[in-house]
Amino acid sequence: MSMATAFGAASSDPVEVAGDTHPHVGMPRLDTQGKAVSFFEFWPSWLVYTPVALQWLGLSLRHGSLTVPLCANPALPLSGMVGVSKSLPMSLAGSHAQALIAPFVRRVRVAGLSVEPEADAALAQARAAGLDLPLVAKPDIGCRGAGVRLIQNIGQLRSYVSAFPDDAAYLLQELVPWEGEAGIFYVRRPGQARGEVFSMTLKYAPYVLGDGLRSLRQLIQDDPRASQIAHIYFARHAERLDEVLAAGEAMRLVFSGSHCRGSVFRDGRAHISEAMVTAIDRLFADLPGMHYSRLDVRFRDIAALREGRDFRVIEINGASSEATHIWDRNGTLGELYRTLFFQYRTLFEIGVHQRRQGAKPPRLRELLRAWRHERALTRNYPSTD
Repeated sequence: MSMATAFGAASSDPVEVAGDTHPHVGMPRLDTQGKAVSFFEFWPSWLVYTPVALQWLGLSLRHGSLTVPLCANPALPLSGMVGVSKSLPMSLAGSHAQALIAPFVRRVRVAGLSVEPEADAALAQARAAGLDLPLVAKPDIGCRGAGVRLIQNIGQLRSYVSAFPDDAAYLLQELVPWEGEAGIFYVRRPGQARGEVFSMTLKYAPYVLGDGLRSLRQLIQDDPRASQIAHIYFARHAERLDEVLAAGEAMRLVFSGSHCRGSVFRDGRAHISEAMVTAIDRLFADLPGMHYSRLDVRFRDIAALREGRDFRVIEINGASSEATHIWDRNGTLGELYRTLFFQYRTLFEIGVHQRRQGAKPPRLRELLRAWRHERALTRNYPSTD
């Protein structure tokens, strides 16, 4: 059963339009009344995920393997749990799915090549593929928005590649011009034609609004949510912290749609519809070997997304995907763990099915090797926008 059946499709939510104070154009209006964060939203990761690790161990004992969940997505090494190329699932897409994916090129940073020739070659490669500035640069391997930047000119591209490690791959992707962004979690069990969208999260870029009096630093410190992670915004905007924004001037604090980088997440399950599930089913029918995934998408407006149209996929995540609606400010600890336990129980069930069909669970050392590789790369990526 899709979540559309359980929650129903929303129909008449106020939507942000161009010129509104909070410029989340096409998104349901962001309600800023009430509490800014849930009491557990910024807990350290080890505290949040310790019960999940214990569940994983228990399911491993039941099914006789620590790594059987990593058989769930045969299209991806380790099912996309860690250390896997972002470009791989997008490059495997058939013609229908390709039309819904924001175009990109993949490039390996040439060891020893100086910054200007590297940037020039990267931009030439993008232009040969029909892309041009502005573009989004992101590492091909990484998670949680690490190393994602908006590139608006050649100078920014040179700055990006100058900070990028040699012999590592990065993507230059079309900047989808729509403000709306969502994470859509999809599960389709092997042998089933129809899948389930069991989670959707609406991602709102954080803004502060100038009043002509307070500095950017003060605006961040006075904002109930931004002040919780002020260190992120202070580091990103170090050169502008003493600037006073004009009255009514809205300033976007981050570009990346990652929660840990400051984006505001709202539970969007009420917007899941049968038309959307049908569109996502059709997309995944053209993504062979993918059964457990979260799509990160940009969309024109929420009505179009509910109708399963006018959206573009900017990333396809695998087994490490998270149903990010759990980070809604009104989320409860019970809902968080019900969701996470459901996720990983489902991942095990799909992996066990694939093992019965002949899939061989990877060795633990393969997982550890991929984790170490990704961690080493991430430490050397450029800072995130």
